[in-house]
Amino acid sequence: MKILIAAASFSPEMSGIQRHAFNVVRCLLLHPQVEMVHLVVAPWQRELVKAASLGSDERLSIHEAEMSRTSLGRNRWYYHRLPAFAASLNADLVHLSYPMPVRAKAFACPIVVTLHDLYPYEVPRNFGFPKFIFNRFVLRQCLHQVDAIACVSETTHSRLRQYAAASAWDKSVCIYNCVQATPPGAAPAAIPGWHGEPFLLCVAQHRRNKNVALLLRCFAGLLRRGQIDSKTKLFVVGIPGPETPQLNRLRAEHGLEDTIHFLTGLSEPQLQWCYANCDAMVAPSSTEGFGLPIAEALLAGCKVVCSDIPAHREIGGEHCRFVSLEDAEGGLARAIVETLQAPRRAAVSLPQLSASVLAGQYITLYHLLIKSHSLGRVRPVSLSALLAAAGRQAL
Repeated sequence: MKILIAAASFSPEMSGIQRHAFNVVRCLLLHPQVEMVHLVVAPWQRELVKAASLGSDERLSIHEAEMSRTSLGRNRWYYHRLPAFAASLNADLVHLSYPMPVRAKAFACPIVVTLHDLYPYEVPRNFGFPKFIFNRFVLRQCLHQVDAIACVSETTHSRLRQYAAASAWDKSVCIYNCVQATPPGAAPAAIPGWHGEPFLLCVAQHRRNKNVALLLRCFAGLLRRGQIDSKTKLFVVGIPGPETPQLNRLRAEHGLEDTIHFLTGLSEPQLQWCYANCDAMVAPSSTEGFGLPIAEALLAGCKVVCSDIPAHREIGGEHCRFVSLEDAEGGLARAIVETLQAPRRAAVSLPQLSASVLAGQYITLYHLLIKSHSLGRVRPVSLSALLAAAGRQAL
């Protein structure tokens, strides 16, 4: 089985999409039925791939696709050039790591897309006007064209039913993001702005739904009222976005330029060091598709304060301190203070997110699609029906 993972995206720095793609590669290389994994990235992601340390398995081949870094350039490459590239590699299946324009009739093999969230519908302000209209169009077009949709959580799966056509639901399934415990490996001096002080951690892109502005106001209030150690810092790890100018203004207004640090480009070991050494990880999002920082923090034995939303409940269970967004700033402040006073938790086991479990789920899905495609059933009537026919009710 030869699988092509398409992961080219706009950012040269690590984000959830790249981490997902790399973890899918790691999952697939665990399985003996995988003959070859072709990972396709953009030229500006070369260093990102090197830093990911994907290993030296001879079954992994990494390709840099020549494309423009603009949104139009990337979309054109996916729509016009990816089919021929997949054919040149004799790929048995193409897996898109996130929704992009698809010309299904040009492919000689089935196509899977990972659906992380429905932000173009849920949080259009993440993209602005009129960009969110284009993002909705691309999302609908992709979901219509692909053979299967792998939702990263039951939360995203249920929202797919809410926002997409019934035909999309029929070919959808939930396969969690792969998240495994990773030992921290970064020297403290390698974390910008840290000199041994206690710190809170937030792992989030600068997007509307992440509610980072809420966290900044809450953190400033805690310092002003003397409710937390005056030396405490706040590290926000994530790539810049539409909210970045507002976040910079808030930090300056409170005079906390030396206390609140926006970090990008951290390596995986550095990020794991942050989880292992922070006083608490805070995730105040208004909506999420999965909640990757929640899972990583729990695996690292980190204390977690997070908003009470379905994706966080699905991953965090009873292991987090949940905060209602109805009393957002006050509730978040109380939760942070009480969590800091509590003892550190033991690491939590999340076997449902392990590579070994998810490798089997991906292979089962791929096999069903490849077999269906070879028999001429290019678009399965119902993916769940195929799974049942294979003797499984769910992945």
